[in-house]
Amino acid sequence: MDERPVAVITGASSGIGEALARRLARDGWLTVLLARRRERIEALAAELGGEADVCDVSDREAVERVALAVLARHPRVKLLVNNAGISGRGGFLTADADRIELVMRTNYLGGVWCLRAFMPGLEAGAPADVVNVVSVAGSVAFGPAGPYSASKHAQLAFSRSSGAQLRSRGVRVHTVSPGFVETEGFPQDTILKSGFFRRVVIGPNDVADHIAKVVRRDRRETFVPFWYRAFAILQGLMPSVVSRVASRSGYRSDDQAAE
Repeated sequence: MDERPVAVITGASSGIGEALARRLARDGWLTVLLARRRERIEALAAELGGEADVCDVSDREAVERVALAVLARHPRVKLLVNNAGISGRGGFLTADADRIELVMRTNYLGGVWCLRAFMPGLEAGAPADVVNVVSVAGSVAFGPAGPYSASKHAQLAFSRSSGAQLRSRGVRVHTVSPGFVETEGFPQDTILKSGFFRRVVIGPNDVADHIAKVVRRDRRETFVPFWYRAFAILQGLMPSVVSRVASRSGYRSDDQAAE
């Protein structure tokens, strides 16, 4: 019988999810990888000695079906990482309407459905942890990336409210908000024009290491790198200033940068 603690990771086929799966496997976790691309996650699971289940988190029925299958194999889940996310490809006035709906279903509701579906396993595995990979865009709104920012604002509120509810049930909820991360789904070189923001792009491994540390040290709400918190504070105190800076930052209007 496999005695390794079980970690369920969504969006595990590439980027932050893949990097985190590798990190947790090195730390002795049994990783259950969820994503839409079967070949990717099955190959990664085989390499890491983990498991793979095809799942589109924007589909509530699919999430519930996959969770039942996973919990039948592993009644106790020690860690759930809601990492799956997609880009918005434009602002509220330019993005495709179907894309806007999909962004909200994936980036926000996907985490809600996963938490609800895996809650029996998390309670059985308590003390257990949930990590919601949000974004600096969840605290700082960028007009050109409105749908993406809105989905991440919703995800942040979900993370905070569920964290307040679940700690008494032995489940700790952590919010991790990366800044600009170079991944397959978010190619920063094609999004950022030049200047300061280009120089602060980090890699998926940086976020994976941060998540491992957050769970180990029980940190509630963190940013990667840490100094991005200043932008979130500034947004709350002086939103008009942030709005003016964002409009002049060289941030392209046809995509968003943070994930």
